[in-house]
Amino acid sequence: MGRLTTHVLDIAAGRPAPGMRIVLTDLDGGAVLGEFRTNADGRLDAPALQGDAFKPGRYELLFFVAEYFRAQGVTGDGVNFLEDVPLRFGVADAAQHYHVPLLVSPWAYSTYRGS
Repeated sequence: MGRLTTHVLDIAAGRPAPGMRIVLTDLDGGAVLGEFRTNADGRLDAPALQGDAFKPGRYELLFFVAEYFRAQGVTGDGVNFLEDVPLRFGVADAAQHYHVPLLVSPWAYSTYRGS
């Protein structure tokens, strides 16, 4: 069964990013499909999409990184450089597992297709 998962690592602190707000949007239909918060391990408690709800198409995961860093007590340029990080990606085969992690600091981010 295909599914979409994510996790967030705070690479400035060297740990998972708990409590980060994430919004998932279907870019083809324009609908918001869910809003989530990461758990203590920086992951969602369940897949963001799975089963019949997970279809081929274009999606966006919007990570509210400045909100997260403010909650961590980061001030100044650390919360003014990156506000929200949108990751747009395509799903070709909804029978597969798509894992879209975010590695983030107050000044930079990266992603990849995980397993």
